[in-house]
Amino acid sequence: MPRLLLMISLLFAVSAHAAQSIDPSVFKALERAQSAQEKGDYGAAHRALKQAEAKPGSAEEALLWRSRAYLAWAEGNNHQALELLDKAIASGKLDETILPNERLNLAKLNLIERRYAKVISLLGSPANTNEEVLQMLVQAYQGLGQHAKALPLAERYVQANPNAADTWLQFLVGGNAELKRYETAERWQSRLLARHPDQAKSWRQLAGLQQMAGNDDKALATLRAAHAKGLRFSEAELDNLVLLAGAAGQPWQGAKLLQGMLKSGLLASDAKRRERLGMLWWQARERSEAAQIYRDLAAQSGSATFWLNVAQLELEQTHWQAGLDALKQAERAGAERRKVRSWREWAEGELSFERQRQVASTR
Repeated sequence: MPRLLLMISLLFAVSAHAAQSIDPSVFKALERAQSAQEKGDYGAAHRALKQAEAKPGSAEEALLWRSRAYLAWAEGNNHQALELLDKAIASGKLDETILPNERLNLAKLNLIERRYAKVISLLGSPANTNEEVLQMLVQAYQGLGQHAKALPLAERYVQANPNAADTWLQFLVGGNAELKRYETAERWQSRLLARHPDQAKSWRQLAGLQQMAGNDDKALATLRAAHAKGLRFSEAELDNLVLLAGAAGQPWQGAKLLQGMLKSGLLASDAKRRERLGMLWWQARERSEAAQIYRDLAAQSGSATFWLNVAQLELEQTHWQAGLDALKQAERAGAERRKVRSWREWAEGELSFERQRQVASTR
């Protein structure tokens, strides 16, 4: 988010009406303090304000609080500036013509101090507001984690400022993704991609959002389009997209994406990735695809674990004989005999029952 505070306005001058109604000695002290502060002589500004005397509850007291607040702000003492300006506004003694700007500056100080709820209460309704206030409200809602309230305001800002900084678009992408509004996040990521068509990161993030939205074919097409442009992704980046699908409870989408990347050559088809593909199909309850992958892996490696996976997948599909054959291979490969025996007894019992039922149905 761009910095909201580009420069600190001193705002020490008071209206002509106010100048006529306050004590002359206080008014002169305010002028001396302002002049000294403009020259960077903060010590002289402090001395001028310290010499001024004001009655408790008077307008002079409020103006001195206000001046000390801006002096503290100029010195980088934001916490003290916030307290003093808050006291000045709360006194009800400041001229009505300057109050809107004082509240805006108080909101800025609260934003710096991360007092986000106070910022929102000071700025009020965002219905009719300028860009600066809109920025502050977005940052405040974002700070409170209330993305659902921040996002519409950020959209308003970007619509009013087509050339808004990338950070605004990134916020719209991230905020919508956090709320699982993946298609909306994808739309804003496409805007970012249009600005940076040669950034592999932008393409990868777009593919990730498409994958999270369940559009695995679209995600693969995005990756292939980037590859055709000559952009390259690291294997770790592509592997992470697949892992993201699994972590999000989308094994079917992850399997489709991984399968597509292996077939297109975006990823090398090694044993580890084929095993991951088999596990994703299994998690997605696509047992036939998973069984074929594990069967190939088992035949290539001779792994007892892979043969047991094949056996379990076949038995889950009530393919009793295929399961028994896989158990035999697992036993030969050195699988735990107790486990093999337990599964075999179950499978043989089910196969015997099925055959008896088939015989009975033919009579």
